[in-house]
Amino acid sequence: MEKNTKNTALEIAEILKKKGATEIQLIDVTKQTIITDYFLIATGKNVPNVKALAEEVKDKMGKAGKLPRRTEGIREARWVVMDYEDVLLHIFHKEERAFYGLENLWADGNNVENL
Repeated sequence: MEKNTKNTALEIAEILKKKGATEIQLIDVTKQTIITDYFLIATGKNVPNVKALAEEVKDKMGKAGKLPRRTEGIREARWVVMDYEDVLLHIFHKEERAFYGLENLWADGNNVENL
């Protein structure tokens, strides 16, 4: 796991914080899966806010030369996933986050940072 990967995750987290995301968690999954190094999970207040958070990340990261390989869920804006290679960003509507509990599936007690 490269330091740049965590820096990318922290850069995205900062964008989310400034735009009003809540419950931001960074989960190191390097020992649990080969698909990515980190899950970055955040909550938006409502559907328009989830969409605005995703658009803000895409815009700011794009200006830094980092575009997501793939983005899913932006139209419905209930659970948006943005693939930044070694960082998978999940932006949830609060109801979906509570229902799916994604962080509970990947947290092992030592690999979660609340940001």
